[in-house]
Amino acid sequence: MFVAGNLISALATILDYLLTVANWLIIIRALLSWVNPDPNNPIVQLLYKVTEPILAPFRRLVPSYTIGIDISVIFALIFIWFLKLFVVRTLFDIGARLG
Repeated sequence: MFVAGNLISALATILDYLLTVANWLIIIRALLSWVNPDPNNPIVQLLYKVTEPILAPFRRLVPSYTIGIDISVIFALIFIWFLKLFVVRTLFDIGARLG
């Protein structure tokens, strides 16, 4: 069963890295929104294309027109932190018990 434990631990590590990258990309996007970046810049376009699928569901839950501020970033970061604390730790614990 140690093979299954190692596989689950490896998946947990990869998920942890992906969530960390998503976390930083969302923070960078929020910081860029304060300085009004050039929308034709390929890096800005890539950043928007990567983070928009993460932020869109939270924008539907709390539309920015009701309060005038887009707080979808805060909800997305909280959700990512929840995934890291609950899902990733659970996968690591399952991997440790199988290993």
